[in-house]
Amino acid sequence: MTNEILKQKLSEKFGEQLTEWDEQYGLLTARVQTDTNLKVMQYLYDAEGFQFLTDLTAVHYPERVGEELCVVYHLHNLVANVRLRLKVYVPVEKPDVYTATKIFSGANWMERETYDNFGINFVGHPNLKRILNVDEMDYFPMRKEYQMEDPTRIDKDDEMFGRGGTI
Repeated sequence: MTNEILKQKLSEKFGEQLTEWDEQYGLLTARVQTDTNLKVMQYLYDAEGFQFLTDLTAVHYPERVGEELCVVYHLHNLVANVRLRLKVYVPVEKPDVYTATKIFSGANWMERETYDNFGINFVGHPNLKRILNVDEMDYFPMRKEYQMEDPTRIDKDDEMFGRGGTI
């Protein structure tokens, strides 16, 4: 199976529900609409052999108004040794994406980690709660919503950490 054949099969099956096709470094990538992410992944699992969820994470794009958060799935067909990346964009005001835990059991903790760090609400997840951070946190640390560290602070001087200065 090649990327071209996979793209053709997915385009025939889902049409305009898959957009923004890209292929960098041999990795085929497509954008999936929020309401069809499970249909596409179930098809890939059943019909195309993508039965291994390599990774699931998110990216925060604050400049993309209305689609600031992007959930990224990396799928792998181990038999044909083909990889595929799917992206689902959601607004930061309503970051709802359907859970993939019924298709990939390994998605459970990956979705919890993504929720914990980015605030993605995985609808239907069996136990969506923080996994790394304390429950009292009222923010999501991987979002780009905070000022960078104050560069005028002297307690963070590079010379104190052996970087810079004279040797």
